[in-house]
Amino acid sequence: MGIWLFRLFVLGLITVGGYFYPPFRLTALPGAAVACAVGALMMVIETRVRRAPFRVLWSAGAGLLIGVFVGWLFGAIYHSVVRTAEMGTFIRIFFVVIMPYIGVLVGTKKPEWFDPAHVVGLFKEKRAGRSFKILDTSVIIDGRIADLCDTGFVEGTLVIPQFVLKELHLVADSPDALKRQRGRRGLDVLDHLQKSSQVETVLSDADFPEARDVDSKLIELAKTMDGKIVTNDFNLNKVARIHGIKVLNINELVNSMRPVALPGETMNVFILKEGKEKDQGVAYLEDGTMVVVDNARKAIGQTLDVTVTSVLQTTVGKMIFGRYNGEAK
Repeated sequence: MGIWLFRLFVLGLITVGGYFYPPFRLTALPGAAVACAVGALMMVIETRVRRAPFRVLWSAGAGLLIGVFVGWLFGAIYHSVVRTAEMGTFIRIFFVVIMPYIGVLVGTKKPEWFDPAHVVGLFKEKRAGRSFKILDTSVIIDGRIADLCDTGFVEGTLVIPQFVLKELHLVADSPDALKRQRGRRGLDVLDHLQKSSQVETVLSDADFPEARDVDSKLIELAKTMDGKIVTNDFNLNKVARIHGIKVLNINELVNSMRPVALPGETMNVFILKEGKEKDQGVAYLEDGTMVVVDNARKAIGQTLDVTVTSVLQTTVGKMIFGRYNGEAK
């Protein structure tokens, strides 16, 4: 309420000024009306500007200044080659008006282009090994990225977009207890990454209002930063690769690092539960690999030495099949 009273007060002062000092050689009342209309228009613009993010205001201002300079430069060049003074004046006015217009529109729609870090990066040589890895919500909630970074195998800079952080906050505030727990674990993972000395993390304010969902924004950000997306999301993995973006999938990494078991080898496993088929028992290795053991149904809760008979590679990982021929320990 207070801001509106202040605006009415300022508008009144402008109107009074237009009455006593009418612009455009008008009389008192028309001058006051014009002053009031111009003041109201400025206040409408002010309310719109206050709602816009600072990043958009910065980029729009930068686009305006660049447009003014480029328009003046083009106008001066074309003014020197035209034959008539009238045509030269028109050319100058045209460029001085149209180029700032284009600059403001580009700055509003593509604010990431005017990001100082992005502009400076255009004039710097890329250092060897320098890369940006953009984290999505799924890989943050998963948590294994923190352990991977602690090992020192991850190089480059981890980028945490603000729109991903916002989505993580929504998950952490969910009324569902399981989602809330997952969201809070994700926030703990981010806190761990920011405190880690093994990896550099940055928060990105880049946003893409024209993108409808978080996945689309991640793809646009990866294109802008020439970075890679780190994810566990199968669909995002496929869509990003269609767009020509490199993807680092934690699940694929884990599957590739699982120990190889060859037929005929012996391994020591703990039978956890019964299998689907007759006399089958099921065990799990430390990395989560399922081991299906024939003749082990009666040995649930015991540790056995089993012989590997075959290894099956599936989309979710490896499955090991084995046979038990001895006595339980």
